[in-house]
Amino acid sequence: MDQAEALAFLEASHTGVLATLRADGSPALSPLWFVVVDGAVIVRTLAASAKVRHIRRDPRVSFLVESGLAWQELQATILYGTAEVIGDRDLIARIDEAFAAKYDAFTIPARAPERTREHYAAERVHIRIVPDRRSLTWDNAKLMRSAPVREP
Repeated sequence: MDQAEALAFLEASHTGVLATLRADGSPALSPLWFVVVDGAVIVRTLAASAKVRHIRRDPRVSFLVESGLAWQELQATILYGTAEVIGDRDLIARIDEAFAAKYDAFTIPARAPERTREHYAAERVHIRIVPDRRSLTWDNAKLMRSAPVREP
């Protein structure tokens, strides 16, 4: 995928997987909802989460979004880079609007246990994934469209 195709793929996707590094250097994976704002992938998570502690200690991350079942449907974008906690209140407001527009239909139901609703109501931080040039993408359907037809 080119950059525009990868961005469109990310914008249309639902859940990504963020990899952070534990203190011992081993990876920790977390599935997260995300949005694309100003061309950047942004996740929002609880401020007290382990992933935030990992990022504050070592900002190196990777982020994966994939889709497809059969080989010819497989698509993915993997971003490698660093994560930075966003502090700009105006940007955070725009990010929260983007999250609401994308995920309001998927939020915690009112009938969920009070403890669950309290857990997710805790303070959150917004984290921008800043990719470096090692990012990878693929779209097997695109490969199939450009493959030459072989005669039997």
